[in-house]
Amino acid sequence: MGHTPRPCSVAVGLGSHDLGVADVAVGLYRQGLAPVIVFTGATSPTTRERMPRGEAEHYRERALESGVPEDVVLVEPRARNTGENIRFSRELLAERGIDVTSVLLVSKPYEERRAYATARKLWPDVEVVCASSPMTLTEYADSIQDARLVLDMLVGAVQRLMVYPAQGFMVETEVPRPVVAAFERLRDQGFTSRLVARGA
Repeated sequence: MGHTPRPCSVAVGLGSHDLGVADVAVGLYRQGLAPVIVFTGATSPTTRERMPRGEAEHYRERALESGVPEDVVLVEPRARNTGENIRFSRELLAERGIDVTSVLLVSKPYEERRAYATARKLWPDVEVVCASSPMTLTEYADSIQDARLVLDMLVGAVQRLMVYPAQGFMVETEVPRPVVAAFERLRDQGFTSRLVARGA
């Protein structure tokens, strides 16, 4: 998204296979850009083995190991998709009486646009500032040590940008023609494990 991180009411780290999301959230907290961190995410087929206690809980453990105070970190352990990440985090913050006018939305680098479009749909009254690790695609794939997984998930993320707005899951966002062409090329080469059925 190209956003510049700035002080916000809360940082929300979206669950995934990538512990780097927790590291980015911790960095934002240390810079004084968010007084509270919410980590959100259950498990998925991708994370069940590597994060058996749930994505949010593993993120929380990573943050505490990095020296973040325990009372600063909230855990939302139920969300199984980006929409639930947003909805359940919003509900948790409301239950805790935390006033939210802006959110630092922390995700994997290639998920920023999807996360933003989802948050604009489901949390329209807050300002959303996206953040992720500043990496090239090659650097990111190397950090995960599973290029196939990264490309499969990237293809799935782009597909959702194209089909989810019509289903009411996110706001409409422009997908440039070269990105569509790259998506089609990768899809046709078999990077399809994260695709959703058009009517899903």
